[in-house]
Amino acid sequence: MYPPGSEIVIQVTKGPIGTKGPRTTTNLSIPGRYLILTPFSDGCGISRKIEDPQERKRLKTLINELTLPEGVGVIVRTAGEGKKSRYFVRDLHLLLKTWENIQHKMLNDKAPCCLYQEPDVVERTVRDFLTEEVDRVLIDSKDDHERTQKLVAQISKRSASKIALYKDSIPIFERFNIERQIEQTGQRKVPLPSGGEIIIDETEALIAVDVNTGSHKNRGGDEKNVIYAVNLEAAAEIARQIRLRNLGGLIIMDFIDMKERRHRNAVYEKMVELMSTDKAKNHILPISQLGIMQMTRQRQQESLSANLYTDCPYCRGRGIVKSATTMSVELQRRLSSIARRLQVRNDGKEYSLRVLVHPSILERLRSEDADLLVRVEKLYGVKLAFRADPNYHLEHFKVINAITGEEYR
Repeated sequence: MYPPGSEIVIQVTKGPIGTKGPRTTTNLSIPGRYLILTPFSDGCGISRKIEDPQERKRLKTLINELTLPEGVGVIVRTAGEGKKSRYFVRDLHLLLKTWENIQHKMLNDKAPCCLYQEPDVVERTVRDFLTEEVDRVLIDSKDDHERTQKLVAQISKRSASKIALYKDSIPIFERFNIERQIEQTGQRKVPLPSGGEIIIDETEALIAVDVNTGSHKNRGGDEKNVIYAVNLEAAAEIARQIRLRNLGGLIIMDFIDMKERRHRNAVYEKMVELMSTDKAKNHILPISQLGIMQMTRQRQQESLSANLYTDCPYCRGRGIVKSATTMSVELQRRLSSIARRLQVRNDGKEYSLRVLVHPSILERLRSEDADLLVRVEKLYGVKLAFRADPNYHLEHFKVINAITGEEYR
């Protein structure tokens, strides 16, 4: 279909995450506020999240009344639920204009080139997050404030008054305690209001969430109800943390065991309800016989921790390093091996080995393992000299032949 050298238009539907490359498609879609334009597909659809049959029927009628070019289709987004036809007409007009600009570039620009990209954070916020429930938006940049007001005025002139310019001398993140909340999104433990806690661990295969009662305040009450209350609190916090941290893929939640089935079902229903407002697609299974809840969540971008943090250069992301005991044993084995090889030479020379190690390892060798090293010296007829170097990695050491200068790694 496409001989070498053909020019094709593709859309990146999912950016690269970890070791996985980007996902691309030739079936283009351009999202607006209430509609998604599909230029190469003339089918019209409605978001699955709009479940009310009456509303779906009304929206279907509205779509059929829209004037669409030949071969072009639209999908109604969840935000379009309950909206009047004028919103869709205005949205379609903007989307068709965008598509015209893309077509113009397709004809005139030389491949490879970028024909269209998702708008920046200001436009995306106006398009996707500025709903009727939002009372006020504070912006601390004068330029972005003016731009946001113009963008909002295109959708609703009345809503433009909600956009306010932040002028206080205290930085906006500090004023609303956002810095602390951002810091919390990187922590492994998240406290719950009543004293319990949830522990979140990201692994290659899945995300594990553990719920602990901790020092729960209602200890005096009925134990069954205390556990149920902690699990309900945990479900609310887990749903919040999943969205804040942008966790995706397979998520396993280990709630505290609940004996009563109605409690287990209530926690499951609560989780489903809390995740129903999430923009990313998700699928949740009831609590299993082992007391764990499983869910999958659409991975749209890298998680927040992948963007904010990088692997520790010291432990390379393992979170652990070898203990002084382990390093001492490894070093003794290495010295015995080198000394044995030197003894095999049988050239009558007395060899001296110089060992460079991290100070904490040397401390262990001096105190607890001194006798073992003396035994190596006597057994193989070598002299050992140790030197601490704080620049050495805990897991690294170097053995040098003091006579020849030869290095043994």
